[in-house]
Amino acid sequence: MTDESTTDLPEIPEERALAECRERLGEDHPDTLTAMLDLAEVLWPRGRLSQARQLEEQVVAARTRLLGEDHPDTLKALGKLATTIGALGDIGEARRLQEQIVAGMRRALGDEHRDTLRAVNNLAGTIAAEGDPITAREMLQSTIAALSRVFGDDDRDCLTAMGNLAAILWQMEETDEAYWLQHHVADTLARLHGGDDPATLAATATLRMMERNGRL
Repeated sequence: MTDESTTDLPEIPEERALAECRERLGEDHPDTLTAMLDLAEVLWPRGRLSQARQLEEQVVAARTRLLGEDHPDTLKALGKLATTIGALGDIGEARRLQEQIVAGMRRALGDEHRDTLRAVNNLAGTIAAEGDPITAREMLQSTIAALSRVFGDDDRDCLTAMGNLAAILWQMEETDEAYWLQHHVADTLARLHGGDDPATLAATATLRMMERNGRL
């Protein structure tokens, strides 16, 4: 994805906030680093992903130096960077970073911590995008089992992982299993959070796509 030209673009409020943090607090202050991530996030919908990547790389480097590579704040910033790199088309590097995140989460928080399981879920999606749905399916099945055991079948992260598994099963043309799993996700989200919840709307839209596809 190519960044738009930054010439004569109106100033983004987060740019001013970051400049003020740098001036008052210094480059490595926690508030400055948070402001960098805030700016990177608002650059995304503007298509300025290369700039977002540069900011995220600065945050990862600073937090690694100040906090250590396995600190949750470092791993959070690394996760944002991995997402941006994947969106820029380098799926292999995104996978490498996500594997690093999973390993760090496991060391710092344990195998069944919510953040660890979320990281595995993200890694599985990248592995599927890289062309290995079988490995991704196995990872998601074990992640769903852990989320269900620790947090319950109706947990949002568990339902998210189920939806991701349904998408992979659909990709593998295991359409019946994919459809009924997606149906379960959509129905459960609607029951718990209502039909207007963003996650419910997204899950229902995916279910309707499966129905229109005609491969059931």
